[in-house]
Amino acid sequence: MRNSKIAIKINELNKYYGKLCALDNISFEVQRGEFFAFLGPNGAGKTTTINIITGLSNYLSGKVEIFGNDVTTDYLRARRLVGLCAQENNFDPFLTTHQLLVYQAGYFSVLPKEASKRADELLERFGLSDKRNVRHRALSGGMKKRLLLCRALIHDPEIIILDEPTAGCDLELKFRIWDYLTQLNKEGKTIFLTTHYMEEAERLCKTIGIINRGKIVRIGNKMDVLRDQSLESVFLEVTGFEKVY
Repeated sequence: MRNSKIAIKINELNKYYGKLCALDNISFEVQRGEFFAFLGPNGAGKTTTINIITGLSNYLSGKVEIFGNDVTTDYLRARRLVGLCAQENNFDPFLTTHQLLVYQAGYFSVLPKEASKRADELLERFGLSDKRNVRHRALSGGMKKRLLLCRALIHDPEIIILDEPTAGCDLELKFRIWDYLTQLNKEGKTIFLTTHYMEEAERLCKTIGIINRGKIVRIGNKMDVLRDQSLESVFLEVTGFEKVY
């Protein structure tokens, strides 16, 4: 199924949290080798979509496929094709960076010897070799971001999903992460990126999808989306301020 031209296919997907509709009948596709940006404000449905793609959340109805593998009925095959770089640094506090990567690889049936080799290669690539035997709590914020990328890549997935990877980053780290992602995409990885920043999507991606309140607002070629006049309106409401004399 890896030969499929469609990396991610979502069809009429619906998700509720109680009475709240988090995803309202959304449908779209991400092509193999594409760099896809998924934009929207907080609460729009970006992370919920990611959680469903990666099997971390259930859904009411619809269908989600990874290279033709249903994320529910073909869960194991679908999950092995995806590497997730989440927003949070949810690392085991008692493991070194190298141990974290080796253990993560084990969840995807990568044998210890091969996992150790891959871990060393990734730590070197992302400038963390000298932190090989350091626990993650001793790392800087920027190093933890890079370690999240290493963990997402340890089982050599076809698709890399990143949930706001540059949120809270300084400019130097943001540009470095952009360079890493651009290179990974050139190597053939399909990248699915959620972000708040149009600048980030414009710089990195070929296709942009915009979601708001659980509904797809627009999906298309980057330049077509950027030229769409209907997306240029910004509504700002300021409350709670009193005059100061």
